[in-house]
Amino acid sequence: MRLASIDVGLKRIGVAICLDGNIVLPQNAILRKNRNQAAKDMNTFLKEWEIEKLIVGLPKGGSSQEEMERRIKHFVSLLELTIPVAYQDEQGSSFEAKELTMGDFKHKKDGRLDSVAAKIILERYLHL
Repeated sequence: MRLASIDVGLKRIGVAICLDGNIVLPQNAILRKNRNQAAKDMNTFLKEWEIEKLIVGLPKGGSSQEEMERRIKHFVSLLELTIPVAYQDEQGSSFEAKELTMGDFKHKKDGRLDSVAAKIILERYLHL
C-alpha cells in the first residue's frame, strides 16, 4: 500500500511517503501561502504518487492541542480525498527531527525539517 504522511504547520506542510511498507522517504515540503493553495498542492501530490492512505500527525498533549487539532482537521477537510485517513500522535516529532538532522543542514525555513517530522510520524504509524 502506498502511504503518505503530513505534518501540518501554519507555514509549511511536511510530507513523507512509503511505497513498500518498509522505507519512509521525506519529500519536499509544501510551502503554505494560504490553505486553499496548500490543499490544492497536497491533492496534486497525492494523485501524482497514487497514494492509497494518508497519515496525518496530530498533537497529543500540550496547551494548544485542541486548537491545533481543529486546524489540522479543517485542513484535511479541504482535501479532495477518496482514500482513508488515519491520525497518528506527532508528539515530539519536530524536536526529534531537529535532533536527527543536527549538523546535516542549517535549520532554514525551507520545510526539510517538517518533512523529516512527517517521516517520523509515518514510521511511528508503521512501527518501523
